[in-house]
Amino acid sequence: MTQRVLIAGLGNMGLSHALAHHAHPDSEIVGLVNRSARALPDALAPYPLFTDYDTALAKTRPDVVVIATYSDSHADYACAAMRAGAHVFVEKPLATTVADATRVVDCARKTGRKLVVGYILRHHPSWQRLIEEARTLGGPYVFRLNLNQQSSGATWETHKALMQTTSPIVDCGVHYVDVMCQVTDARPLRVHGIGLRLSDEIPEDMYNYGQFQVVFEDGSVGWYEAGWGPMMSETASFVKDIVSPNGSVSIAEGNTGASDDVDGHTKVGAIRLHRPDGDRIMEMPDEPGHQALCDAEQAYLLRAIAQDIDLTRHMRDAVQSLRICLAADHSIRTGQPVDLLVDLEETP
Repeated sequence: MTQRVLIAGLGNMGLSHALAHHAHPDSEIVGLVNRSARALPDALAPYPLFTDYDTALAKTRPDVVVIATYSDSHADYACAAMRAGAHVFVEKPLATTVADATRVVDCARKTGRKLVVGYILRHHPSWQRLIEEARTLGGPYVFRLNLNQQSSGATWETHKALMQTTSPIVDCGVHYVDVMCQVTDARPLRVHGIGLRLSDEIPEDMYNYGQFQVVFEDGSVGWYEAGWGPMMSETASFVKDIVSPNGSVSIAEGNTGASDDVDGHTKVGAIRLHRPDGDRIMEMPDEPGHQALCDAEQAYLLRAIAQDIDLTRHMRDAVQSLRICLAADHSIRTGQPVDLLVDLEETP
C-alpha cells in the first residue's frame, strides 16, 4: 500500500529522508516543509513546498510525516501528526526534555500510530556486528566513545544553529548511549558531566564541548565526549572502544569520523576483536553511505507500518538514551552528578 508522505525540515537529514521516499516504490511525497527558501535537488523540485507545518499537515493529509526540523519542535510536530492520523518518523533527539519525549510516546500508544526515531546506527550492518561481538564477550563493560568535529564554514553555521536549542552532548550522544544500552541492557544509575563554552559565537548558556560518565546497574561504566567548532582537535576525535573482562572490541580505524565527513561518522571500516590469546581483524567492506542508511531507516518505517511491527522497545530505548544525555547536560550545567533513579522528567 502506497503511503502519502509529508517531509518537515529540509536540512541535511531532511533532504536525505525526502530522497529516500522519492525513490521508494511504496511512498508518494505529498509535500515538503521548510521555514525558509532553499535550493532543492532536481528530484524534489516538483513537490509542493510549504513554509508552515500546520498548513501543510491540514492540506496534504498525509499517512506518514517525517520530522527533521530543529529539536525544540520535534515533540509538538510529532504529536500533531499522530493526532491527525499519520505515522511518524522523527529525527533524534526525540525531544528536548524527558517529559516531552514521554508525551510523544504516550501519543503514539493512544493513537495507535507507529513512531520511529532516527537512530541511524541501528540500521548499519557494521555497528550491528560491533554490538553483537561486544555482547558475545560478556560484561560488565567499559564504553569509551566520542565524536569531536572540527567544523568550519557551513558546518560550523549548522552547529551554531543547533546549539540554539541542543548541546553536542545531547544531539550526538543519544546515538552512542543507545549503543551502550543495547550492549549492556542494564538500567543506568547515575551520570556526571563536565563541559566548556569555547566560543563567543554560541549562546552564553550553551557549551560546545562536553563529556560525561555513566554507571549502569550491572557495573558497566561508560564515557562519552563530543565537541563542535573550528577550535576542536582531530587527534583522537573518533574513539569507539568497548572493553570487558574477556577482551575488547573496537572500531580499528582512527579519525574516521572527524570534521565534515558525514559518511565517516557512521563508517567502521574494520572491527578489531581482542582477546588475551590474540587479536582478530574483521574487515567491513562495502559499507552503506549516508544516503543508503537514510534509505534503510525509511524502509524500516514503511515496513513497520505494513507489517504492524511492535515498536514498544524501540520507543522505550529512545526515551532511555535521551534521558541519560539530558541528565549529563543537567550535570554539566549544575556541576553536580545526577541520580538517574530520581525522576528527571522536569530536567531542563
